[in-house]
Amino acid sequence: ALLREKYRGGQAYYVVPRLSDLEDIQAFLREQVPEIKFTVGHGQLSPTQLEDVMTTFYEGQYDVLVSTTIVESGLDVPTANTLVVHRADMFGLAQLYQIRGRVGRSKTRAFAYLTTPPNKTLSVASEKRLKVLQSLDNLGAGFQLASHDLDIRGGGNLLGNEQSGHIREIGVELYQQMLEDAVAELKAKGEAVIDDRGWSPQINAGAAVMIPEDYIPDLNIRLSLYRRVSEAEKLEDREALAAELIDRFGPIPDEAQQLLKVVGIKGLCRQANVAKIDVGPKGAVITFRNDYFSNPGGLIGLIQSRPGDWRLRPDQKLLVKGEWEQGYDRLQAAEKIMKELAALIA
Repeated sequence: ALLREKYRGGQAYYVVPRLSDLEDIQAFLREQVPEIKFTVGHGQLSPTQLEDVMTTFYEGQYDVLVSTTIVESGLDVPTANTLVVHRADMFGLAQLYQIRGRVGRSKTRAFAYLTTPPNKTLSVASEKRLKVLQSLDNLGAGFQLASHDLDIRGGGNLLGNEQSGHIREIGVELYQQMLEDAVAELKAKGEAVIDDRGWSPQINAGAAVMIPEDYIPDLNIRLSLYRRVSEAEKLEDREALAAELIDRFGPIPDEAQQLLKVVGIKGLCRQANVAKIDVGPKGAVITFRNDYFSNPGGLIGLIQSRPGDWRLRPDQKLLVKGEWEQGYDRLQAAEKIMKELAALIA
């Protein structure tokens, strides 16, 4: 393909996914097609060096530009009408589409070759990407590309167990609240908007709390259920929702049961003005919102009734000792503690 492009007076791109691949490709070209004169470009070159590489290639001094993905957005070279992509399975769909657009910018027929290792079985997603790219050859392909890319990659892992940080700990409802707060702040021209109703307690117990994809594969249904779960703070609402899940989808997996329990615990936390509860294998730490509890006398009495197990630390956090090895046991403990604290407010 490279020789054919050379003999018809054109140029070619040879794109690799990693900087470490450049040396192998250079050796391959020297051995297999010594007639080809090539230059190399990548992001670790200085701006001046990279400009020299691109300029000399644009001026036709080289037959092939071997490069990393920096050619995604670069000079339009009308004479460059052949593209070879090394290890195409390592690129994203949008990236491949963008790179492919480097050729075919003149009346000359262009060719794009997407190569994969001969003895490597492609993943389902990689195979889908390559097939989709092959089919995108008409006007409006950009929208089709976005739709296919979303279908292949999914809409993100916001609701999965691969997350870390606050989203994993407190769930999607606080994320939605954060978005609403951000929009409200923008509408207020940068001034902070205080919404006392929107705070959400954090429950950290080391337990998976989610609706598994293998339980409900449809993302839209899962999103809808997450919203309903987040609003089901009353016990009867959670019981009704659990019955619906069993009826529609079968026995509820542990992760979803724990999600329902966490929502109930959050409701108790709001009653007791608890901002966060951290539960580990040896005990729990309760953080009161703004260091305030509306019934301090009742709290002192409760602590005194549990000498050695319950104590209030100097930083106003409540420490409860216990032995809870598993995540579900910790949630049970958190629920029991919060029921006792909420009862002091009732």
